[in-house]
Amino acid sequence: MLEGSPSVAAGTYFQAAHLLGVPLFDPDSDRLAATATRAAEIDALLPQRIRTRKVVIDDDF
Repeated sequence: MLEGSPSVAAGTYFQAAHLLGVPLFDPDSDRLAATATRAAEIDALLPQRIRTRKVVIDDDF
């Protein structure tokens, strides 16, 4: 979706947000605070950095 055509309809993004449970138009500040807290808890579980190992290819035959 992020690398798709720039002419992707906005409805696709709204549908993805709904499926993922992201409230886009929620005026309730308590619910918004609870969502922010839940997102922070999930973010705390993710690694701070991801290091990839450099693969050395031995193509000298």
